[in-house]
Amino acid sequence: MKKIIVVILFIVYPFLTEAQSDNKISIGTIEHITSKILSEERELRIYVPNSGSDNIFGKKKYPVLYLLDGEAHFNSVVGMMEQLCTNGNAVVPEMIIVGITNTDRTRDLTPTHIISDVPMMRIEDSKTTGGNEKLFEFMEKELFPFIESKYGTASYRMLIGHSFGGLTVINALINHTHLFNAYVAIEPSMWWDKEIFLNDSKVKLSKNKFKNVDLFLGIANTMEAGMSITKVAKDTTQGTRHIRSILNLDKHIKSNPQNELHFNSNYYKDDNHNSVPLIAAYDAVRFFFKFYKLNITIDDFTSKGLAFPIKIEKHFENVSIKMGFKIAPPEQFVNSLGYNAITEKNIKQAEYFFKMNLKNYPDSFNVYDSLGDYYVSIDDKVNAILNYKKALSINEFPETKKKLENIQK
Repeated sequence: MKKIIVVILFIVYPFLTEAQSDNKISIGTIEHITSKILSEERELRIYVPNSGSDNIFGKKKYPVLYLLDGEAHFNSVVGMMEQLCTNGNAVVPEMIIVGITNTDRTRDLTPTHIISDVPMMRIEDSKTTGGNEKLFEFMEKELFPFIESKYGTASYRMLIGHSFGGLTVINALINHTHLFNAYVAIEPSMWWDKEIFLNDSKVKLSKNKFKNVDLFLGIANTMEAGMSITKVAKDTTQGTRHIRSILNLDKHIKSNPQNELHFNSNYYKDDNHNSVPLIAAYDAVRFFFKFYKLNITIDDFTSKGLAFPIKIEKHFENVSIKMGFKIAPPEQFVNSLGYNAITEKNIKQAEYFFKMNLKNYPDSFNVYDSLGDYYVSIDDKVNAILNYKKALSINEFPETKKKLENIQK
């Protein structure tokens, strides 16, 4: 039992994924893309799972989370996702995160050009408003191909935005639904342009279908003391129009289930406009990926047959159906289960786990190195040598080389 507990701790404990050098920790990289559509260079902050470690495992393809206001939210969202993607106990899939930083925020993150001044906005800032369409064109024709050509991406995209970014998320959902699979609108500025865009959105949310599309709406408490959700609905003052417009959208979506949108929302009474983004993003991904967590019991670890590995395979087959592309059981997770089975002298189970990885990650050096170890454990030197040699043909790893030399002696 002690061995099993140790293995569980190993599986649950997260792998270090930060790049570490010169006593500094880095969680991502900065890239630049020159956009002909926007006529400017744009900065991107990019996080790739496991990119900072000397990763011995095979390459994977990841869904991509696109994050508006990248300079403000990139670090917190990366940290949150790493915590939720703890190896072997993940509750959401690992994702590439692309933070899009701003040059002219009010231009890019507003759906229409305003004619008159807007409270709390300088007149000079309003002159370039209404650039959402150009931003979406940039995303579809330049940004997506750029990311997909450089990184291992899967066919799943999520968009997260806050405030004007949340407004942009709703516009993408309503008018460019095909761009993303999941949308997170946090405190969207639905009051924009005298609520003309809000009213247009409500019409389309009533008429159009959004099957297999996810939306999470995060609503903060932006009311003055003494005000309540019930009171604010009847209020007409300028100070409550922000929350009233969001509540209006929330109510409308809930009253139109025929559009088939997979929708959830949450009101955060203890958070304000600026404190709510992280907790809302957390709740959003937990809502979207309720199906993702693999529930493992002590009985699974102590079982001697093949029920446990088959359970894992079936779970990820279901996850793949939900996500719309194949997601294999994580290589390092299955690898650790294989070694645990060897320790427990559960040879058939060990073989199943290692060959599961072989099937899913045929280009991984680690798969063949581990299979070599498995064959050593059953005293099959011929197959051990074959697999060590295959591993070394992919990656000349010193430890594998030593193992091969020892067995050949």
